[in-house]
Amino acid sequence: MGLDNVAVQWPRTGRFYDPVAPAEFVDFADLADDPRVAAPTAALAGHIAKTGTVRATAYTELVDLLLGLEGVLYATEAAAEDEDPVIDPDGCAWIAGGLERFVEGHRPHGESVTFETVGAVLHTALSGGRLADQQLRWLDGRLDALLDESGDAPQWSFARSELAVLSRFYRRCADRGFAVYADY
Repeated sequence: MGLDNVAVQWPRTGRFYDPVAPAEFVDFADLADDPRVAAPTAALAGHIAKTGTVRATAYTELVDLLLGLEGVLYATEAAAEDEDPVIDPDGCAWIAGGLERFVEGHRPHGESVTFETVGAVLHTALSGGRLADQQLRWLDGRLDALLDESGDAPQWSFARSELAVLSRFYRRCADRGFAVYADY
């Protein structure tokens, strides 16, 4: 088992959230069928097109680091407030925006997204800010916390295009007024 982020109708109309019909994501299948697309990107796009769902477990650490919070894709903040682990359309827009900025910022580092390239992109993004020293210390602390007891980095290996598809899923939810239910 793992974490699935399921597109659902917002707001819920009864006791349960109604899943969004996969037809809302049918255009993702075009990307899945493109032979020039990296295999992980095609697999993610195909799954979204068929189910309206993202298997989010693999992305949780990365998204938490990029957005500076814990449990973003688990909707833990929503769960504490509303008793439902749901990311509302505004939250989906926030996630999409963060991922979109990262994907664009990663362009100079190539297609392969690793722990090292994530750190480089985030250092570049934070170094020009008003509180750069404070933010860079925070980032270095977050990056160090992700190292295992041997000091080894997480073995992240994403295609930049895969993260672009992930951001597109949340952007689609935001733009069409859907929420995302964290099913785990």
